[in-house]
Amino acid sequence: MGLLEYDPPQKYLELIQQFRLIDDTFFNACLEESTECMQLLLRIFFNRNDITVKEVVTQQSAHNLYGRSVRFDVLAVDSEGKIYNVEIQRSNEGTNPKRARFNNALIDSREINKSTKYEDFPEIWIIFITETDIFGGKLPMYHIERTITELNKPFDDAAHIIYVNGEYQESDALGLLMQDFFCSDPAKMHYQELAKRADFFKHENKGVRAMCEIMQKLQDEGRAEGEKLADRRTASRMLAKDKSIEEIMELVDLSRAEIEELAQQMR
Repeated sequence: MGLLEYDPPQKYLELIQQFRLIDDTFFNACLEESTECMQLLLRIFFNRNDITVKEVVTQQSAHNLYGRSVRFDVLAVDSEGKIYNVEIQRSNEGTNPKRARFNNALIDSREINKSTKYEDFPEIWIIFITETDIFGGKLPMYHIERTITELNKPFDDAAHIIYVNGEYQESDALGLLMQDFFCSDPAKMHYQELAKRADFFKHENKGVRAMCEIMQKLQDEGRAEGEKLADRRTASRMLAKDKSIEEIMELVDLSRAEIEELAQQMR
């Protein structure tokens, strides 16, 4: 543990000490560019020691043709070119099966170009780590694969989904990993790769500063989103009173296009 020379805001410091890996903000920070931590997770999930992670990126956004977007928690690529999207999901909305479908589609759109042959499409694994046992089967993991129903054979489209049950905290490798995910004290974590990263962001000067900057950014984004929502509500009331776009633009921080879109939605 290094000497904490940075004097962070007390409200942030208290939050940082409470963070766990099951909190997506902290998970993203700890996994950012950490091939070692990501490799540990995948080797445990797949019960294999030969997975080698080549690249890890966090908080990458992707959009479809109609502007709908998603921000991935973690994307990783292994030595065989397989792509892994690992997400922390604590809400019921996030665990919707169609969220996994959407993630898979957007990764395809990012990775496949018009000259890519079908046989060269990458193998993609969508992995959701859930806070609770969302399927209620009391199993450590749930694997979802497409099958040819009448033949009871795999469809082999190289698209896979896994839900990791955060409530499974037994004494095997996965259970110990889930214990670490719910542990706020790095000194009590089982896996040193994760403990080291967690300790860095909780106790080291550079790591604490990085976490404070992340939380400040999230707070600013939340404030900006709240202000935008308030402006939209004001614009809606003015449109309902048949005020002109020019009048509305003088009072709210919305573009002409945004106001016109809002007017279209109200028709």
